[in-house]
This record gives sequence, C-alpha cells and structure tokens, in this order.
Amino acid sequence: MTSGKIVLLAGLLVLSAKAGAQARMVVENDVANLGEVMFQMPQTTTFRIVNKGDEPLLIKQVHPSCGCTQVDWTRQPIQPGGEGSITAIYDARMLGVFQKDLEVYTNEAENPVYLHLQGRVVSQMVDYTGSFPVAIGHLRMSTDNIEFDDVNKGDRPVAEIQVVNTSRKSYKPELMHLPPYLEARYYPEILAGGRVGKISLTLDSEKLMRMGLNQTSVYLARYMGDRVNEENEITVSAVLLPDFSKLTAEQQAEAPVLSLSSDSLDLGALGKKKQASGAVTITNRGKSPLEINSVQVFSHALSVKLGNQKLAPGKSTKLRVRVQADRLKKAKARSRVLLITNDPQHPKEIITVQVKS
Repeated sequence: MTSGKIVLLAGLLVLSAKAGAQARMVVENDVANLGEVMFQMPQTTTFRIVNKGDEPLLIKQVHPSCGCTQVDWTRQPIQPGGEGSITAIYDARMLGVFQKDLEVYTNEAENPVYLHLQGRVVSQMVDYTGSFPVAIGHLRMSTDNIEFDDVNKGDRPVAEIQVVNTSRKSYKPELMHLPPYLEARYYPEILAGGRVGKISLTLDSEKLMRMGLNQTSVYLARYMGDRVNEENEITVSAVLLPDFSKLTAEQQAEAPVLSLSSDSLDLGALGKKKQASGAVTITNRGKSPLEINSVQVFSHALSVKLGNQKLAPGKSTKLRVRVQADRLKKAKARSRVLLITNDPQHPKEIITVQVKS
C-alpha cells in the first residue's frame, strides 16, 4: 500500500471516529411526583442530568408546557461523564390533579426529550405526612442544613425548607443574616396557625466569593425582634466548580487524572475516645501535574492534613482526616471532605467520613 493511501485511510478512520462521537443525555428520573402541593405555594423539583456520551452535552433550551412553570438549567456544556440539572418551579394555581411537561432541546438530537411533573394541588394539609425533624420554638422545619452541590458560574439553583407553624397565631417567616449571594422568598408571606409553608432559597453563583466550598449561617426568626443563636441557625453551603469548558481535545488528553484509594473513610465507633483518624491515598494517573487547589471540610468536627498539594504524573500523597468527638455532636452538616483540583474530569471530589459517636 502506498504512503498516500495510508494517509487517506488514516484520515477516513479519524473522520469515522469523530462521526461516531456524540453527547448522550441520561435523566435519573424523567417523572417528578410532587405529591400533595399547597394551593398558590410554588413547588421546586430538580432533574439530575448525566452525559453518558463522549462529546460535551449542551442543554440549548427548556420549554414548559404552561406559564405556571418556571425553569432553569445548567448553561455550561456538560462534559462526558459529567452532571448537570434542570430545575422546575411549579406555581399551583388550580386545585386538583395536574401533569405538566418540560420540552428539553440539546445538541444530541433535533427532537426534544420530555420530562414530567405530576401531583395534586390541595387547599390545606390534612396531616403532616412529611418529615419535620427540626423544632425551634413553635415552628418545625424539614431541615436546618442546605447544600448546593456542583454549582457552575452562572447557575441559580433553588433549595427549599418546609415550615410548619404549630401555634394558633399567624406567623411571618423571615431569615436573618442573608449573605449577598442568597435570596429568600416565603410562601405564603403570612403563615396561619397549623399550616405548612415554605422558604425558597435561590443561590446567585455570580456573587460567590471563592471557588470550592462557600459556607454561611442564616437564622430563622421565631418572632418579631428575635435574635440569632444556635437554636434557630440554618447552615448553608455551596460548592462552586472550576470551569474547564474551553479546554481543547488535546489539552483534555494531556490533563492530570485524580485517583482516590477510596471515596469514603470509615473511622468506626468513637466510644469514649476523644478523636479518631484515618487516611486516603491520592494518586495522579494523568500526563501532567495534578494540583489540589483546595481541601475543605463541610463539618467543623473534621480537620485535614494533606501531604503534597502538587503531584507529578504517577506520584501519590496522603490525605489524613481527623474527627473530634465533642464537635461531632453539635455538627449539622454531613461529615465530608471536599477536594478542588485541576483535573477537568474530576474538578471536585467528595470523601465521605463515616463515624459513630
């Protein structure tokens, strides 16, 4: 075979490989059952999107089937193996059973993918079938810890806190000490006695102060003139990811690759011990230096120590994790360690720490 034919054949093979490469959107669950929804109390749900293809996935547009549904989605291209989300806020304007659709357009195909919301709008809750484990005075909340994971610059994710007013008097919910990157809305603005309401928190990622973990505390006022303390504290965390969307295919191929010996660390039972510790091995299996730009903890019960912050290809280091027994009892956030790296496929890695008090 002549050299010209060899070059031509190689070129055809490259073109064939590129033609076969494409994005592939996989939805964890394409039907969101919202259950019973209070009349005129917007309900938020999030669809988790995974790109199972070998090219970046771009969500071009999302069209709801009616004006009663607002939508937002991951605007940045979702890299192969990466995750994104589509958030829908349904404003219940009519009583009864409902089903709403979202028409999702991507670069995968011309035809849209359909997602569905369903449930029943009611005028009042007959019982509190949900979970309201947090009690502060005459209020009960669904949670006192909000986590915004995997946030890209430009995203505006929404989280919700369900609130029950167990008293007979009307109550006006209000969050104190909100940072500039958090916006709160209250549904309804005045919560009658014995009724269920909702606090909607929107994160403005453009106003986050730093890459990686951003943590703060806000406080739910129980009455007019209430003060902040541990009893009415709500912890809020947000993980802002670095942007690798502009990397070329060549840069991706030469990038570092982070590998963990384990993404969970079981420290066993503390018993009467004041602390426990363990370690995870971090290895660079890529072709260029791996930089661990940030190591942060979600819970103040944890402390960490990293051997080396920069690893040459093939090199390893130890991440040592310690938990303090006295702090573990008061911690609201889950015991997790966050790594922010320059690996475009693993910009964020979470190590879950398991320990029994």
